[in-house]
Formats: sequence, structure tokens, C-alpha cells
Amino acid sequence: MTKLTAIEIPLGRHHSLVAPSSSPIQRQRSADMNLFENVPTHLPSELIEVLAEGESVRIERIVSTGHSTDPGEWYDQAQDEWVVVLKGEARLRFSDDKVICMKPGDHLLIPAHQRHRVEWTTPNEPTLWLAVFFEKVSGTFLAE
Repeated sequence: MTKLTAIEIPLGRHHSLVAPSSSPIQRQRSADMNLFENVPTHLPSELIEVLAEGESVRIERIVSTGHSTDPGEWYDQAQDEWVVVLKGEARLRFSDDKVICMKPGDHLLIPAHQRHRVEWTTPNEPTLWLAVFFEKVSGTFLAE
């Protein structure tokens, strides 16, 4: 079997993206798009779209089609992450062996540096996530 080195993804309206298949695909989305439109159904790796970002916040739409974190790999992020599953299902595992199953509408706050991984996402339909990465700022409503 030949390994894919790149994939072309139609973005709608005469645009497409060519990206390596070995890493998550990232693209910027237009502000006037619907979260549930143009959801690819077959991807070699997760699709991460930055919807908005600022000095201490980033909002992403993530599409997984049966993807999971590589064996032995863990996310260990410097920012807090609030994530919600909009469509499909997913299973997350944390370094303390806690497992959380998520279905549409389920959301979760993952503190900065809480090691976690995606164990499973639905293979027969895209799993659509919305993730908000942010830093707590002392003296504001975001502070604990």
C-alpha cells in the first residue's frame, strides 16, 4: 500500500487545501461559515480549524473521523482547554487512567498540563468538536 504524503481537501467556493497526511491538518476558516457545513468525512488525520484567536485565547473547530492520539503520546498543553462534542462521539483518557466518554452536548474543562489523549472517535461519522484554549488571568472573571 502506498502511503499518502498529501491530501487535497475542498474548502468550498473554489478553494482547497493541500496538507501532509502525517500531522493534523490546520486551516483558517472564514467568519461567515456554519460550524456544521463543509465537514469532511474522510481524512488521513484530524482537521483543526482556527476560528478565532487573540492574545490569550484560541477557538478551534476539530473534525475527527475515527482518529485517536498515537500510542504512547499525550497532550500536555500550557493553556486550559474547554471542549464540547457537537456531533459524533469520543473517548478521552487522562494520565491518571480516568476515561471520559463524550457524546453530542457533552463538554469538559481540561486544566493546563493535565495529560490526556483521544482514545477513540466514531469511525462511521465525523466527530465534530469545538475547543477553546485560554489562559487564566489574575484579577478577572477567569481567575479561580
